[in-house]
This record gives sequence, structure tokens and C-alpha cells, in this order.
Amino acid sequence: MPSVERAAVVTHGHTENVSSAVERLRSVAKSAGVELVEAENDAAADIAIVLGGDGTMLRALTRFLGSGVPVIGVNFGRVGFLTAIPGDELEVGLARVFAGEYRTVELPTLELELNGERHVGVNDAVVASATLGRMIELGYAIGGEDLGVQPCDGMICATPPGSTAYNLSNGGPVLVWGLDAMVVTFVAPHTLHARPLVVGRDVDVVVENRSLDVAAGVLVDGRRLADLAPGAKTTIRLGPERSRLAVLPEQSFFTRYGQVFAPG
Repeated sequence: MPSVERAAVVTHGHTENVSSAVERLRSVAKSAGVELVEAENDAAADIAIVLGGDGTMLRALTRFLGSGVPVIGVNFGRVGFLTAIPGDELEVGLARVFAGEYRTVELPTLELELNGERHVGVNDAVVASATLGRMIELGYAIGGEDLGVQPCDGMICATPPGSTAYNLSNGGPVLVWGLDAMVVTFVAPHTLHARPLVVGRDVDVVVENRSLDVAAGVLVDGRRLADLAPGAKTTIRLGPERSRLAVLPEQSFFTRYGQVFAPG
């Protein structure tokens, strides 16, 4: 990749926890002759630098969708699966990035239609019971074929990066970066037969709240959008946009997966 001339900076909300990291970033940028710009000024940035964890990475990937600006993270969170540089290696890692030593991975996004509005998700879309402890019944159809009604706590539709989040904790499969697919996983299904499904592009997943007296909450990337009243539907599919995740050249999905999720 070409060397970086301008970099946008994104930090998580607890600025006191990364204030020293920001100063370290400024020092590296000054040495490399890189101008730091506001995250809102995406047209002027060659790359976005995230100081935070996966939540901040998701916010940045969403912020820069459609801009062509890749996003790379320095981990100051807990898991940091989407980040590329450990916090204690900020100087070495960012010096390499500013010199053009990085590559980008394009990842699919989700498109959700609800109440006539379109919403975009980088990680996942979830339809879940709006009442804690109450099971709901979800009717669902995939690719225009009705697959019945499933009593459960909810349903997750996740992209490859989202497959290692809520989907993984509910027993869903991990989708390797590079797959143009999403996984559909039920949360606590009341059956022995419900299994996750991997769905390709141009296939709609239609979810209907078939409960008589329990509303369902609809969330995208952890943000609650609205309730899905009994009888209401939402449609989820792979979206046309792709997020651009930047990583160091030697890093692969499998090295990150082993580092973060391997036991011991």
C-alpha cells in the first residue's frame, strides 16, 4: 500500500483510558510526517486509526463505510479480535502502517429493512424477546421458502466478523474472513433440531414475530432500533456495502483466531 499522509483518529468513549495512547500516536505520526485529521473529515484521510476495542472498531467501520478509507485498530479493549496491533506495540505497529505496510480485507455488511426504513450493520442483526425471561415464537423464511415457527429467545444474523461475537457465544459457526455469507443462529431454541444456517448473497431472511402477546426487540450492531410487534416482519440480507478492515501484512484470520480464541 502507498505510505500514509493523513490519518483519522477514533477512540472509545473513555478518553481518560487512552489519553496517553493518543500522545504516543501523535509522536509516531510526527516522526513519520503524517497529519492527523478529525474522524468526521473522512475525505482527507488515507486510513483511520482506532484506539480501543471491538466496539470502537465496529463504530469506525460503520462510520467509514462507503468512503474507501480502511480502518486499523490498536487494541485498548478486552478481546480486540478486529484490531491488528497490541496496545504495547503501538509505536512499532503504526510506524509500519504509516510506511504503507498493511493490507485491507473487504468484509460483507448486513442490510435490514424495518418499518419501511433501511439499516446497515457491520457485525450482526438480532431479533430477540423484548421481555426478559419471556420466550417468543419467530416465523422465518429464507430465500422465499417458509421454514416454520421456532420458539426461542431470539435469532441472530451475523457477518463473518460478527460470527465471532454473539453468534459464537450461542454455538454458531465461525465464518472465515473472505466468505461472502452470513450465518443465521437461534438463541436458546426450544427444540433439539434447530441448527445454524449459512446463507449466501441475494438471499433474504424474513423474520416474523408470531407470538401473540410478546414484542420482539430488533437490534443492529447492538443498537436497539425498535420493537417488532406481534405479526410484524423484518427482512435481513447481505448489503451492497463492504467494510474495509486493515491488518498488518503477515496477519491472517487464522493467526488472529488462534491468538484470541485458542485455549490457554
